Amino acid sequence: MKKISLLAGVIILAAMIAYGQRAQLAARVLESGLQARLGADRIAELEDGLHLALCGAGGPLPAPRASGPCVAVIAGKSLFVVDAGTEGVRNLNRMGYQVGNIQAVFLTHFHSDHIDGLGEMGTVRWAGGANTTPLPVYGPNGVERVVAGFNMAYAQDFSYRHAHHGDAVAPLRGAGLNALPFAQPAPGTLTTVLEAGSLKVEALAVDHAPVEPAVGYRFTYKGRSLLITGDTVKTAGIEQFAQGVDLLVHEALAPNLVNMMHEAAVKNGNTILAQITHDIPDYHASPVDAAETARDAGVGHLLYYHIVPPLIIPGQKALFLDGAEDIFPHYTIGEDGVSFSLPANSDEIIMTHKGL
Repeated sequence: MKKISLLAGVIILAAMIAYGQRAQLAARVLESGLQARLGADRIAELEDGLHLALCGAGGPLPAPRASGPCVAVIAGKSLFVVDAGTEGVRNLNRMGYQVGNIQAVFLTHFHSDHIDGLGEMGTVRWAGGANTTPLPVYGPNGVERVVAGFNMAYAQDFSYRHAHHGDAVAPLRGAGLNALPFAQPAPGTLTTVLEAGSLKVEALAVDHAPVEPAVGYRFTYKGRSLLITGDTVKTAGIEQFAQGVDLLVHEALAPNLVNMMHEAAVKNGNTILAQITHDIPDYHASPVDAAETARDAGVGHLLYYHIVPPLIIPGQKALFLDGAEDIFPHYTIGEDGVSFSLPANSDEIIMTHKGL
């Protein structure tokens, strides 16, 4: 009994000491964590190849594990981003990618959920990486207007940061965004928008009417390939240019789930949501559509992204797929932080992270 009492006393005393020193302990943990976080460079850990990470797996609706659409693509040691949805920049940081190292952004179209993080992305890249040239933003014609708007909105911020930090951190010549427009490709054709060393980035037309222009992007590097659709319905062009790609990153809206939302909105007299949920299925592909494209194109793996509606309850993924898993079984339902590696000149498709 005395031994038990003594042990209890020692535990209590240790707890009191730890409580009294909690600030110092927290400081040590924080110092160690900061060193690890600030020194993180995920790209340095990657072998040569083509790599992809979802910095945003969702669409315009808030979801706990699916931020606004944002896809990071790493070719060798070069970091690119396709679309710049909400939280994309912060997710890149959480995944260990240095935003200051982004080489360029490629926009699929100009819906708000695909561009609303663009200002933050440009600013963090500039002032977080002391970049001396603006962030290149590729996109179909009209990207100039988007970029001009962000540059105007952030103009005062540029001057504040330069005045505070100077050229060492925020050189004015590197502030903002630089638009690099291209004409929307004709159906059945590809437009090369960037070619650097072993990397080629090509744009293809997709169908997101009435949203025009709208494109997807195909990346090829050292014998590996991936295609990112952007928002679209099922099209022959996607199947054509996805032939044999290693990784197809295809948007997907589940009509059955959206219809449930529509019926609930009608019953509750929410006419605005009822109209939205009535309208949106006709310009998005379903999981079944994406699976059929993946099967018919003979792709290596299908990654669903731009998930609509949010998947938030157990069992909802099965409802989302609605039989798509039987059509093409090599799939992943995207979440923030999901990543894949395609090592150069091989046929390996490696999931490296299941999420944040």
